[in-house]
Amino acid sequence: MKKQQLLALGIMAALAVWILIPRAAVSVDNNTQLSNKAVITAVSADSTVTGESNKLTVRAARLSIQEYQENIRVRGRTQAFRTVDVRAEQSGRVVSTPVIRGARVSTGDVICNIAIDTRDVDLQEAESRREQTRFEYDAALDLQKQGLQSAVSVARAKAAYDSSIAQVERTTLALYNTRIRAPFDGVIETRQVEVGDLLNRGSICATIMDDSPMLLVGLVPERDIGKITLGAPVTAKLLTGENVVGVVTYLSRAADAQSRSYRVEVEINKSDADIRAGITAEIFIAASQIQAHLIPASALTLDDKGDVGVKVLDDNGVVDFKHVIIVGDETARLNAGIWVTGLPAQVTLVTHGQEIVFPGQQVERNFDWSNNPR
Repeated sequence: MKKQQLLALGIMAALAVWILIPRAAVSVDNNTQLSNKAVITAVSADSTVTGESNKLTVRAARLSIQEYQENIRVRGRTQAFRTVDVRAEQSGRVVSTPVIRGARVSTGDVICNIAIDTRDVDLQEAESRREQTRFEYDAALDLQKQGLQSAVSVARAKAAYDSSIAQVERTTLALYNTRIRAPFDGVIETRQVEVGDLLNRGSICATIMDDSPMLLVGLVPERDIGKITLGAPVTAKLLTGENVVGVVTYLSRAADAQSRSYRVEVEINKSDADIRAGITAEIFIAASQIQAHLIPASALTLDDKGDVGVKVLDDNGVVDFKHVIIVGDETARLNAGIWVTGLPAQVTLVTHGQEIVFPGQQVERNFDWSNNPR
């Protein structure tokens, strides 16, 4: 047998003997305790912790109920007040486009010129025909007074005169419509034609966007639509970093068939004029005022069922769990937190240590870090 095998067998034999040798049991004095150490005992949720062991100390704050302006948060975008395709009312060749894309125009500014062609001479012809028929009608009236003209002839002369007047109006309008004008103040967003293009009646010359005022549009969930009224103040933060204010000017009466939400439109103050359409916005619509508590976000915890709530203390320092509903948040740097409902008007809230105490447990309260020490 090799030397290595003999060595292994020797080690195994020694180990077996060591295991088989009986030893005296080591007794532990149950009364022995480590000095200056607190013992923490876990208890069930429905039992009350009592005893002589050291109490835990938690940080707490006394809070009072406050008025809170509930805000409905909506994701939306900016949109022009109106956008119109300006179309030709006369057919013809485009001879000029005085306004470039992106330029601002006023009501009545010419944005496309169509060739006059024979429209000016058509107007001269119509005016001459009007003068002729007027003289014929006047002569027929004079002859009728002398008994030399029948009523039928006078009526025929009157019809010819009226027709000539109508023709003058038509040719004047046709000549006027060779200049396509802006229907309102706005910005030339697009121009679909260039010089030399042939426009038919109804063809688009340009698209004008009215950006004064600009709108915010979004979809409000059906559970919140009843909280919003026309004229409600609105604040919004654009994706570009700008903050704007406005008021609600439109609430849809019918829900969107797919999202089951309602369209809302907000008119932005005209002072915020330099805003582009189509920018994503986070919209906050002021709803009704409610009674709520402002608490630190870190005070929230969960119960055994996973419901959101907070730990509170009674006058004797006994812990209790209260379910809460989050209704908003406060981003002010000096008073940040979240707004919740479901708490008594006056409450002592556990702000730190809520994760290591249980309902029914009695603890010591420390208000040194409280915002509202009393």
